[in-house]
Amino acid sequence: MKNMSLSRVMTFAVVSALAMLSLAASSSAQQGAAPAAPSALVAQQAPAVSQPPAALPQAAAPAAASDAAAAPAEREGKSLKAAAAELRELSPWMMFKSADVVVKAVMIGLAFASLVTWTIFIAKMIELAVVQRKVRSALVKIADARSLAEAQFALGAKGSVLASFLAAAMREARLSAGISSDAGIKERAASSFGEIVRAEARRIRLGMGLLATIGATSPFVGLFGTVWGIMNSFIGISKSQTTNLAVVAPGIAEALLATAIGLVAAIPAVIIYNHFSRVTKGYLELVNRASGAAGRLLSRDLDRTHVSGGQRARGAAE
Repeated sequence: MKNMSLSRVMTFAVVSALAMLSLAASSSAQQGAAPAAPSALVAQQAPAVSQPPAALPQAAAPAAASDAAAAPAEREGKSLKAAAAELRELSPWMMFKSADVVVKAVMIGLAFASLVTWTIFIAKMIELAVVQRKVRSALVKIADARSLAEAQFALGAKGSVLASFLAAAMREARLSAGISSDAGIKERAASSFGEIVRAEARRIRLGMGLLATIGATSPFVGLFGTVWGIMNSFIGISKSQTTNLAVVAPGIAEALLATAIGLVAAIPAVIIYNHFSRVTKGYLELVNRASGAAGRLLSRDLDRTHVSGGQRARGAAE
């Protein structure tokens, strides 16, 4: 019995020892497996974490390139919009203010020439209308006059150019008193009449030479301003290193404005000059008619003087 109980105790001890060994082995196995699991997880997650940094530069590179490409386009669009706004704001006054000093001087000179043209036009229109009316009225007044004295009395002290012709004829008749040559008296009177006609032609044509000069030179002066302005525009193109029309257009527009002002000054000057040439020609024809009327009155006075002198001579003889 004692041997049987001893064997049972030994068996229980062995089983207990084996159970404890198996528990220790399982616990050590769990402890060894626990660090392996996080390492495996780290190994599985590491590529997932490390992959995005490798992929990010590849994805960021096209985005950066697109941003870099979009930035100049955006800047160019803004510059075009600004240039378009400036073009919309361009007016003759704004173009004059932003023009070069030489172009400004050309524009001011052409504007002054245009002002002179219209001033001459108004002054000459009034002058020609007045003198033509005076000459026509004077010719009507002396139409029935029989002598120089009667015609001069009809005109009065202040008259037209016809009064100058009558005064010259009477002066020549007075200076030639006692001379029997009527042809000589008429020749000298005609010479005096010619001087009066030429003086009147010079007076009435005063200012027309200036009109001819303005009409002939204004286009070339404006062209000079245009050439100067376009030259400055090309210099600006070389400095800005762009041929964009929105950048070049304002300078070219300012240059072309000089040509436009030159044409505005030249065209009216030419038209007004041609008009005054025709009107002046008609007025000088009236002056020649007045000269002829004064010459006829002088001839009548001379013939009347010879007739009265012959009658007195015959009466004295009787």
